[in-house]
This record gives sequence, C-alpha cells and structure tokens, in this order.
Amino acid sequence: MTDSGEHGFLYHLEALRTLLLRSLTAIAIAMPFCLWAMPWTIQKLIQWCCPPELGPLNYFSPMEVFIVELKLSFVAAIALTYPYIATQIWNFLVPALYPKERRAIKLWVISATLLFVAGAAFCIGLILPLLMKFSAGFASTELHPMLGLSNFVSMAGWLILGFGLMFQFPILVMLLVKFDLVSVETFRSKRPYVIVVILVLAAVLTPPDVVSQLLLAIPTWLLFEGGLFIAARTVAPEKKEEEPSEPTESQPQNHASHTPQTGSSQVESATPPPPSEPVTTEEDTMSDFYTQQEDQ
Repeated sequence: MTDSGEHGFLYHLEALRTLLLRSLTAIAIAMPFCLWAMPWTIQKLIQWCCPPELGPLNYFSPMEVFIVELKLSFVAAIALTYPYIATQIWNFLVPALYPKERRAIKLWVISATLLFVAGAAFCIGLILPLLMKFSAGFASTELHPMLGLSNFVSMAGWLILGFGLMFQFPILVMLLVKFDLVSVETFRSKRPYVIVVILVLAAVLTPPDVVSQLLLAIPTWLLFEGGLFIAARTVAPEKKEEEPSEPTESQPQNHASHTPQTGSSQVESATPPPPSEPVTTEEDTMSDFYTQQEDQ
C-alpha cells in the first residue's frame, strides 16, 4: 500500500470512528429522557389499543416491566436521534459521491424514511386497535383473557417493524426497474407471483394469525401497485431518454480522421501539448473534507 493510500485509509477509519462515537453519544443522551417518559407512553399505548373487555395487562416476573421499559427506551432513543445519526452518515458518505448520486441517494433516503414512519403510524393508529378488538371478541363467561405486558409489547413491536418494512415496496419496485433488474412489463405479467411473495412476507413478519397477515398484505399490495404505476410513468421514460441513440444509415459518415494533414496543420500537430495541471485524487478530496469537518 502506498503512503497516500494508507493516509486516505486512516482518514476513513478516523471518520468512521467519529461517526460511531457521535451516534452512540446521542443515543446515550436521549435514552434517560425516553426511560423517564416510557411509563406514560406504555399507559397511553395500552389505553389506545386495548379495549376495556380485555381488562388490565399483567406482568409475570418482578423485572418484566423494567426490562420492557428499557428496551422501548432504547428503540425510542434511536428514533429520536435518527435525524442526527442520518446526518452524520451522510457527511461520511458525501466525499465519495458525485453530485448526481448525492441527489438520488438523498431522495431515496427521505422517501424510505417517510414510508417507514407512515407504516408505523398506520399500524399504531389502525391495525393494533383492530387486532386487539378482534382478540377481545373471543372473551366469554368461560374464556377470560389474561394478556401479559411483554407479549403485547413484543407483538406490537413486530407489527410496527413489519409495516414499516413492507411499506418500502414502492421504493423496491422503482429501484429494480431503474437498475434494469426487472422491467415494468415483467412485474405486470408476474403479478400473481408478487402477491404470493407479499403474503409469505406478511406471514413471516406478523403473529401467526390470518387477520394480521391480511391487514399487512392488503396495504402492501396497494403500495406495490402504486410503486409500479410511478415506475411506469417516471423511471421507465427517464431510462429511455438516457439510452444513446444508434446512428442511422442516412447519417453521413465523418471522414475527417482519414484526411492527410499538410502545411500548418502538421506544424500544429507537432507542437507539444501544454503541461497538464496536477490531478487531485479522490482520497485527497475526502481527506480535505474530513479535515474541514474536524476544524469546524
């Protein structure tokens, strides 16, 4: 490894270490506040999702409530510090990206974040209350529900994560079309297989019941159709415009390269080219970028 290459690698390693330390520090600062607000958050979540027929939730070990609050506080701290962590990651990646790549990645990241938040909000606002109300419908004089706090939080967490991930389907469709992995026509012809894949993923990401699976699969299928519609209207036309046009037979051939050079043209070709300017490598640019970040 050359000295310049080793110098650039050390700069990347130092920048990555700074990124990790700043992210962990932000999470550590936010976590005590989340832990302080977690009892109120759990109480409001239970009041919103659980109907009165289910009764109060129970805990079956002395430390169960504290462990649940600790886990939720960690997740809430990551969610609160996500804009800061995303900014740090972006600053780490910017020197290695071209301007066009920066615009594209920024658009995809913002879209993915908004879709994940929309999926989580859709799950908390509609799916969890419907699911708990459906569960309360089985209660009778012979059957009395006794739900645990840990089971409820675990189920809610998996559902929120599943809805957030499955709401990324429009972005997945558009990326596959943009990078020529799958065409819009292939998606349309293989639509039944896509629906089967959505049902399988919904079954994996939800509790083992048909209601949760359908509540996740139906919105995901609608999002897939929306992503396919957007890809057919925007991504596919852009790809056709970027493709270079092939020369036609009617276009004249350029024979300028075959004409002999005489007179002053030979003298001009014999003159040496002007000295080239020193080339700035990508590693030097990234090193200057990280140095400016440290000075700030």
